[in-house]
Amino acid sequence: MYSIISNNQANTLPNLFGAQSNARKVLRKSFIDQHTISGPIVFHGVGVHSGKAVCMIVHPAPVDHGIIFERTDIEDQPNRIKASWQMVTDTNMCTTISNSSGISVATVEHILAALYGTGVTNVLITIDGPEVPIMDGCSKAFCEGLQETSLIKQPKNRHQLKIQSTVRVENENGWAQLSPHDGNLFSVQFTPTDRYEGLTGEQHVQFSIEDDFHSIISSARTFGFYEDAQKLWAAGLAKGASLDNTVVIHKGAVMNEGGLRYSDELVRHKLLDAIGDMALAEYVLIGHYEACNPGHTLNYQLLKKYFETITLS
Repeated sequence: MYSIISNNQANTLPNLFGAQSNARKVLRKSFIDQHTISGPIVFHGVGVHSGKAVCMIVHPAPVDHGIIFERTDIEDQPNRIKASWQMVTDTNMCTTISNSSGISVATVEHILAALYGTGVTNVLITIDGPEVPIMDGCSKAFCEGLQETSLIKQPKNRHQLKIQSTVRVENENGWAQLSPHDGNLFSVQFTPTDRYEGLTGEQHVQFSIEDDFHSIISSARTFGFYEDAQKLWAAGLAKGASLDNTVVIHKGAVMNEGGLRYSDELVRHKLLDAIGDMALAEYVLIGHYEACNPGHTLNYQLLKKYFETITLS
């Protein structure tokens, strides 16, 4: 659930941010510019791992602010965390970022994917708990909230880095790489194991920064196996996971009413996660992200290796 906070000073926002108000949706041709939102957007939900209710508010922010989370339930320690790959402290089942005081926010990838895909570069995200609300397991609600408010084009270009040479990481399940390309392109392949037998075969999806993230990618939900969920619940984990926010697979079939939203929903969600994780670069990477069976750990390792490479060059 989300709601828009009306702003009686909306007409002053362009002056405040040195910007001009545009159409409700960011035009692809203006993706080169920095953007913020015209007013706060409130999201209510639960944390998929904690199971606790959480309120998250996305606020406008000035040029070059970037994306910063603020834990409003923390008052006696520094409570702001920059959305950066350098702040990643855990990639087990989700992406978690932490500041130098150990204050963290988990499951940041879905809101970051929505911001990146919508073209929003500068916001302050206040949150009253340690985990971004899972909503319905994807970025759909976040995109709808962002598109309910006017976006503000700001008078400065987005920060960009051009990939000069191929950087690749691998693990036992798959691989991910960044390679030279004229645009900002994502390509993800999903090669299912025997556990998916009867449900799906190999899937592939591609997304460019010029494409409509909201209509193509945002509704693809996170997924997992019923037997794994049973083990996680028994261990006191994934307390907020349910058929309302997770595609649950059991004996080669989807347990959710209505089944999959797309025949290739699984690979689309892999792509959604990748976009959210790669947004932690804090730059538009002009190049080609390619991966087979990527996960949060591979995505973080790829960013880390890439920035180590350009630092040394």
